Amino acid sequence: MSIWTSLIAVIGTLGGAVTASLLQQRAARADRCEQRARELRQQRLEAVTGLSAALADHRRAMWLREQARLEGADWTAARAASHETRAAITAPMTTLMLLAPSLTGAARTAAEATYALRDADTPAALEAGRTAAIDAADDLLKKASNLL
Repeated sequence: MSIWTSLIAVIGTLGGAVTASLLQQRAARADRCEQRARELRQQRLEAVTGLSAALADHRRAMWLREQARLEGADWTAARAASHETRAAITAPMTTLMLLAPSLTGAARTAAEATYALRDADTPAALEAGRTAAIDAADDLLKKASNLL
């Protein structure tokens, strides 16, 4: 009986070691998945933040540009500034589209609403366009907050 007891003890010890190893591997895998999820969330947050800031900068530049144009003032410098701010939208837009494809539609809508400030016919149309651009940017943020 002593040999059977020893054999059972050895098998039990080996079974316990294998079980412990499997549990450790599972826990490590879960930790890695959680870490990747946190990193993706952070990257998405940075992409949304970057795009929101770029849209706000371009919206402000377009407002100043179109306001100067409607007033008949020299808007050459404002036009150059608006070209720079529009170009600054490309990188965060691309990043967001890659990291959060479900936000692509809202991001494009927000950008197009901002671009639409160009060539406003009247100060009232410019204000309406600005309001629409702000609303579209707010919609993007709302959808992003649901994702994040």
